Amino acid sequence: MGVRIAAALMLASIASTQAIAQAPANEEAKAEQRWSELQRAIFPDRTLNNGQGIIELEAPARALDAALVPLSVTTSGTKPVRKIYLVIDNNPGPLAGRFTFGEAADPSILKVRMRVNTYTNIHAVAEDAEGQLYSVQEFVKASGGCSAPAGSNDPKALEEMGQMRFKLLSNVTLGQPVQAQLMIRHPNFNGMQMDQVTRLYTPAHFIKTIDITYAGQSVMQVESDIALSTDPVITFGFVPRQNDTLKVVVSDSKGNRFERSFDVAAAEQVSEAM
Repeated sequence: MGVRIAAALMLASIASTQAIAQAPANEEAKAEQRWSELQRAIFPDRTLNNGQGIIELEAPARALDAALVPLSVTTSGTKPVRKIYLVIDNNPGPLAGRFTFGEAADPSILKVRMRVNTYTNIHAVAEDAEGQLYSVQEFVKASGGCSAPAGSNDPKALEEMGQMRFKLLSNVTLGQPVQAQLMIRHPNFNGMQMDQVTRLYTPAHFIKTIDITYAGQSVMQVESDIALSTDPVITFGFVPRQNDTLKVVVSDSKGNRFERSFDVAAAEQVSEAM
């Protein structure tokens, strides 16, 4: 009897070990299937090439705050990049942002903060001037970023909605790339957040587009979704070729429009705080 029990336990142990070994493989297969579906939906009839050496994505392996996950994208300069797509595969709205660079842009650096709802791959896709796509990915462990409460100070957030702050992160030399940081006051409600007092869901109200220009030339157009964090902070690069102003126009899902112009020569210069 003891021999039979020992044999049964051994078989159970072997089966358990095999199941554990198969679990990561199954999850990887599901992730690959999900990415294949997203590619067909977001980039129909287009080929995504390996982005190594062209685009790099930095993301935390485990998010400290799933509602404020910092993502950093850099491009090498070997390919002129005109667009960057950020895809959070397992978010309710996977296409988290589309960033289109204009003639006054320096696309070598882009940093944003996003909501991440669950364990997921995050893809950064660069589109070059010829329309070729290059993709890289990182895996992030996060939970509940899309449904996390927006905070207890919502009335004040709504009063200050549309306020902006602009900071330089490097010296300004005409004709040379400069890094800057833009903060926009906006609650970015995504429709999945529950009011902790009323227990009702707060209606969606989020930033849809951000247009940044310098001296009348396009720097960057941002098309965002519900993944963009509350009070978004964006770090970006641009090339000032003359002393002028940087203009920001923000539109949200309720039709609000906010405009602000900044005198770059007089802007505060600080070390990056993001």
